[in-house]
Amino acid sequence: MEPGPKSLRRKKIIVIVGPTASGKSELAVHLAKRFNGEIISADSRQVYRGLDRGTGKVPGRWQKKAGGERFIYKSIPHYCIDTVSPKKQFSVTEFTRDAKNAIEKIRMRGKIPIIAGGAGFWIDAIVYNLNLPEVRPNMKLRKILAQKSAEKLFHFLKKIDSKRASKIDPRNPRRLIRAIEIAYAIGKSPKIKKRAAYDTLWIGIKTLPDILKLKIKKRLATRLREGMIEEAVLLRKKGLSWKRFYALGLEYRFLADYLQKKMGREELSERLFCAIWHYAKRQMTWFKKNKEIRWVESKKKAYFLTKEFLNLQKSSA
Repeated sequence: MEPGPKSLRRKKIIVIVGPTASGKSELAVHLAKRFNGEIISADSRQVYRGLDRGTGKVPGRWQKKAGGERFIYKSIPHYCIDTVSPKKQFSVTEFTRDAKNAIEKIRMRGKIPIIAGGAGFWIDAIVYNLNLPEVRPNMKLRKILAQKSAEKLFHFLKKIDSKRASKIDPRNPRRLIRAIEIAYAIGKSPKIKKRAAYDTLWIGIKTLPDILKLKIKKRLATRLREGMIEEAVLLRKKGLSWKRFYALGLEYRFLADYLQKKMGREELSERLFCAIWHYAKRQMTWFKKNKEIRWVESKKKAYFLTKEFLNLQKSSA
């Protein structure tokens, strides 16, 4: 028998993307239950233990299962979530390694890997098998750069690698420092070639801006009410430095200012909402560049796209 098209010989995976608060986690669980899947989280901060309310991490629990301990939410195993100390910096290279290992484990059990998250570059690193530059941490340089604001870091990166600066989050000190570190070590960032590693169904959650704003505002109010500030206090008691708070970005940067009495509760809520909304817009800017994404407005549409992709004739919605 003649081998099928190249895409059919590659391993199938499903990727669910969209801006923060759009409902990626719930859609991933919905599809995992219907198509025998397991989930890999692609969130650059949900990987850290103890960063629960601040990152909107699903309220799962670690359980001992056959083959080891796994993070379970709504009966579905999740990977690359809640595994790293918040004091440690976790890189995209480490994430790619762990995610690929998880994909193989999931496939060995005869299940479908479903990647869900908003970290666009992290997802691309897996799906397209990006050959990322191997540059060891330069602790001396990092110590110097850590004293600078995100704005100064961004302007500095523009001078030494304008191309990388045009594609980076200018408000994320951790990524800015890493980009500068790479530029110092090997010159301007190399052009990274995309090579499809998997046969991938990309599903994007489409949400109107006004509706997304309401979702962000509602979720933020819930997280504040249910203990996001108390979580930050606990992290501080466990020895998390202010510098690390700022490096973790978004919610934790503002929570650090609040705990140091640089702003009040009302200002915290207002500034957090604005920062999260701007972050959501940056996410959408990234994802809109990917023409492979099939945008959906309902679980039903995502269900039928997945059914067609997996070549299933019989399944119930």
